[in-house]
Amino acid sequence: MDKTTQFLVEHGAPIVFVAVFLEQMGLPLPVVPLLLAAGALSATGQFNFLFGFGIAVLACLIADTIWFYLGRYRGHRVLGLLCRISLEPDSCVRRTQNVFTRYGLRGVVVSKFVPGFGTVAPPLAAMAGVKFSRFLLADGLASVLYGGSFLFLGYLFSTQIQQIAAAMAHVGGSLLSLIVGLGVIYVGFKYWQRRRILRKLRMARITAAELRHKQVAGEEVVIIDLRPGEDLALDPSLIPGAFHLGMEEIEHRHQEIPRDREVIVYCACPNEVSSARVALSLHRKGVTRVRPLLGGIDAWRELNYPLEVASLPPKAITPIHRSAAAQDKSGSGADLTKAA
Repeated sequence: MDKTTQFLVEHGAPIVFVAVFLEQMGLPLPVVPLLLAAGALSATGQFNFLFGFGIAVLACLIADTIWFYLGRYRGHRVLGLLCRISLEPDSCVRRTQNVFTRYGLRGVVVSKFVPGFGTVAPPLAAMAGVKFSRFLLADGLASVLYGGSFLFLGYLFSTQIQQIAAAMAHVGGSLLSLIVGLGVIYVGFKYWQRRRILRKLRMARITAAELRHKQVAGEEVVIIDLRPGEDLALDPSLIPGAFHLGMEEIEHRHQEIPRDREVIVYCACPNEVSSARVALSLHRKGVTRVRPLLGGIDAWRELNYPLEVASLPPKAITPIHRSAAAQDKSGSGADLTKAA
């Protein structure tokens, strides 16, 4: 038995609890290999399977409860924090929003198995007004499946895992060192990728104060809200005069965006990575006067600037559809410019 295995045997329970808890709180820790190793040790009687299963579920529930109540009382600030610490800027938050708004509490179960998604689902559930009892039921099921499945797989394939660990020990390595090494490489790569994306997307942004000044001055500015339509059910607020055009619609509806005005695009994440990507895409499609809003709608909200309440379906999307219908019927060339 190598030193790493001996360490896991002697301190397995607290290691599993702390690792699962920190991973569920958002740290990019390689918990799955640890659970597999714990399951393999339980097959040889060196680790208590039921106790390990219980503390893994408990760690998930404690972490998710913390995020749920942070989402309940801090809302968008929590999502902003998750955007800032995410290794994949705001894509993780946005994709989890899509999963949750589409599947509801079933999304809580699914997100548990996707790295990073499980951290975002609890505050989103709280922001959606889900009762804690209902969330706890869904999250409990997700935690049982998450902790139990990987421990059971480790138990089931304990022989193969032990053979791998023995081979690594024979060449002077250890399972834990491999896990740590792969974790460090993964985090380093994602951090480098994040910095590269942000450098690539560094372009002329507009601040919320500058945009508000343009509105007060009466300048004709086209403002586009890029959030998915389902997100407006969670946060039914728009910057005054904004049109709603989801990111998934940009590719086939960019012709509706005027080329003769300044276009401001925004999303819900303070890193504004998604809006910057859309701005670059629109720039390549001929919308040359396009700028992302620095800080997104949260920056606008923090300055206490006015907001419009979006209707369901969103009022802002109506003029775009009307203009498209007008083109089909009369060929008048009505587009977003006239709607604006």
